[in-house]
Amino acid sequence: MDNCRTCNRTRQSNNVIRVEDAFIEEISIYNRTSYVTISYGVMGDFSMIHMQLLVLIVSQDTIIRNQFGQNMPARDLREGMVIDAEFSSAMTMSIPPQARAFRITVKRNERSSIVSEGRVLNVDTRNNFLYTGFSNDISSLRRFVITNSTTIWNRRGKQIRLRDLRLGQMVRVEHATFQTPSIPPQTTAFSVRII
Repeated sequence: MDNCRTCNRTRQSNNVIRVEDAFIEEISIYNRTSYVTISYGVMGDFSMIHMQLLVLIVSQDTIIRNQFGQNMPARDLREGMVIDAEFSSAMTMSIPPQARAFRITVKRNERSSIVSEGRVLNVDTRNNFLYTGFSNDISSLRRFVITNSTTIWNRRGKQIRLRDLRLGQMVRVEHATFQTPSIPPQTTAFSVRII
């Protein structure tokens, strides 16, 4: 787990779960309560990262701070921010689960990313994985986790689904800067575009 920066160092103690380096995927507000959907990776068997989605229930009692330790209002939270979060281990059974947020610390205002290009080698719609690379270069192989917020575009700029990608197509993938030490390395895709 020490070799994996996306595993978010999830810890649990005294009914509080702490997650580091989570992405804010979506924010909705109802009355005075904000519902902040975050995604974070949890290391599983065989060095595989399982992406988890969770809705943080952010109330007036939630402590929200920026990277400098200054208090900030919930209305300043934005999609794409990278945060550390502390929330209740008591969660709803919904999909995604919901939990009361105790503390949110904004680490970066936007997610950092890099762009890679490669051929589609496999599309795993069951597990939401996209495998890319070049068949003659094993070091180019990558497994991308496709989340609910990953956008996939065809050549004309029309949004498509993961299952619409075909083997052999060239794609440009904007993805997180972290990756697992597994073979092939795994990381989260933010956007995929057929080129």
